[in-house]
Amino acid sequence: MKIGDGAKSAGRSYLDGQCLIAMPGMRDERFQRTVVYVCAHSDEGAMGLVINRSAPELQLAELLVQLGIVDQGSEIRLPAASQGVQVLRGGPVETGRGFVLHSSDYFMESSTLPIDDGVCLTHTIDVLRAIASGDGPRQAFLALGYAGWGAGQLENEIQANGWLHCEADAELLFDLALDTKYQRALSKLGIEPGRLSVAAGRA
Repeated sequence: MKIGDGAKSAGRSYLDGQCLIAMPGMRDERFQRTVVYVCAHSDEGAMGLVINRSAPELQLAELLVQLGIVDQGSEIRLPAASQGVQVLRGGPVETGRGFVLHSSDYFMESSTLPIDDGVCLTHTIDVLRAIASGDGPRQAFLALGYAGWGAGQLENEIQANGWLHCEADAELLFDLALDTKYQRALSKLGIEPGRLSVAAGRA
């Protein structure tokens, strides 16, 4: 599914701008204890980014050098704001492709997709150039790969008790404390992780 594709039916509920929270019974180990921000959801399927799994072997500065955005050695002089841009494992699909989720203070016509109030997605190298020059968004992370679902697949997984969903906010999305995001997402629903049951009701 391409981002932004698919007309949305009147009266239908979609999860754009929401966070999916994996239930304890999630059988797919790629998504166990993950929180996924839904970037696009329509009749044709859904696309999202895992927001709580780091890519510890990758640093933004190193990637900027590899992409030819900055010269070797120049990465030590990157703007201070770029230090807060984490590199995450966004999902199992197209893991060599990068997506930058960011605050709406950065926008590039034809390559930036507004998702929800204050949150956008850009999937071109221009946003990385802007970050490297100090002209990028105030909040951002780079996700390698994404999570994708075909038509009706996500709805079926939710009905089968695979996912809960909650409202997203900037703190949950962009905070650097990845290891607490799962618990914090559940707390937005008033749920203590230890009290979650694999056999809980439908989300």
